[in-house]
Formats: sequence, C-alpha cells, structure tokens
Amino acid sequence: MHLLTATTLLSASLVAAYDLPDNLKTIYDNHKSGKCNNKLAGGFSDGIDGAHTFAYCGDIDGVIYLHSSANGGQYDNMDVDCDGLNSKGGDCGADETGQGETAFKSELSQFGIEDLDANVHPYVVFGNTDFDPQQYGMEPLSVMAVVCNNQVLYGIWGDTNGEDSTGEASISLAQMCYPDDGINGDNGHGDEDVLYLGFTGKDAVPGGDADWQAGDRDAFEASIKDLGDKLVSGLQA
Repeated sequence: MHLLTATTLLSASLVAAYDLPDNLKTIYDNHKSGKCNNKLAGGFSDGIDGAHTFAYCGDIDGVIYLHSSANGGQYDNMDVDCDGLNSKGGDCGADETGQGETAFKSELSQFGIEDLDANVHPYVVFGNTDFDPQQYGMEPLSVMAVVCNNQVLYGIWGDTNGEDSTGEASISLAQMCYPDDGINGDNGHGDEDVLYLGFTGKDAVPGGDADWQAGDRDAFEASIKDLGDKLVSGLQA
C-alpha cells in the first residue's frame, strides 16, 4: 500500500512550482544545438566516456554554462557528489570518492554551519583546476539554475572539481531532479541533457537570506527559490 505522506505532498507542490518559464525553455532549446561562440575554457569531459569536448560557455549574457559541440550539440550529465558534512550519510553510503569538505567551507561559518551537507544543500560542482568561474564574475555560494527533467531547480555554487570532469551536483539536487531514477552515491544521471547556469555578479549571492541551517533539502531549496526566479526572469531569450 502506498501512503501519500506530508513529505510526498510537499515534494509534489515543489515540483509543480518549478515548471520551466518560457524564456528559459527558449534558451535551453536554442543553445543546445551547435557550437559555443564565446568559449571561456575548453577541453573538459563529462566524467564518463573520457572525450574532452565540454566547455564553459559565455554565449548567454550574464551566465556561464556547460556545453559540448559533440553529437550536434549537447549539455552535460549529472554525476553525484557527496562531499562535505555527512559524506556517508543517507544514500551517500555508496559513494567511494566523497571528500570531507567542500571548496568554500571557510565562508560558511558566518551562517552557523561548518560545511555544506550534500544530503541537505542542493549544490553544483562548477569550475576546475584550469578554470575558475570567479575570473568571469561568479561569486562563491551564489545561486545557480539547473534545467533537468523538463523543470528548473536551484542550487548553490558550492564546490569545484580538481580534475577535468564536469557535470556534478550534490545528491540532494540530483534526487530532486530525478526522483524516480534510484539516485545514490554511485548512481547518477548519464544523459547529456542537463543545463547548468552559473549567474555572474553579486546579485546572485543569497547570503544570510538562505536557510543554511535548514533541516532538509526542500526547506533550503525554498529559501533560495525567490532569488533564483528573479535571476531566471532577467535572462534574455
């Protein structure tokens, strides 16, 4: 017997609230095919097939996004990240590569937490050893928009990758994107159809307005949604 719990009802209401706005759908459709004309840095992979065809692209005004010109144009996949606090908690127990801290840990004490918790904080792993998004105006712990599974969700720029792989998000964000796919620390989303949008400028930083001490991912997501919606509404299709 399937019980419709309060948590299920809350999740359903959140998904309904994250329908793709028209401008973001147009952006997603228009920029997937073809090439990146303003390549900020290239030579990265999706962490699966080893092909280094992915680039950080600046074709959309005010944001940085990941794109590959291979196969007629594609976005990225979504590998699962469990770095930070509680790296073996919940469904992260299957992750054999989790690290004990995230990239911007030192900046989180002002919000009353030691570090991000991948099970609670929907964050995106963005940037690599050979590419720092801060050089192009992104701010640590800023809001990012993620188009996945025909919806938009919001996360925090919370970690970076020391190698050349891209397309990674915390387990909480991955499970919100793909709730029916059995996402865990060793199982992500392999299709290259996820659009990661990193907003530039200080206006994308939620600071103390985000509920960093939230008890679950839905509460944290709700605390950054208004800012995310505002940022997305300003994008020009």
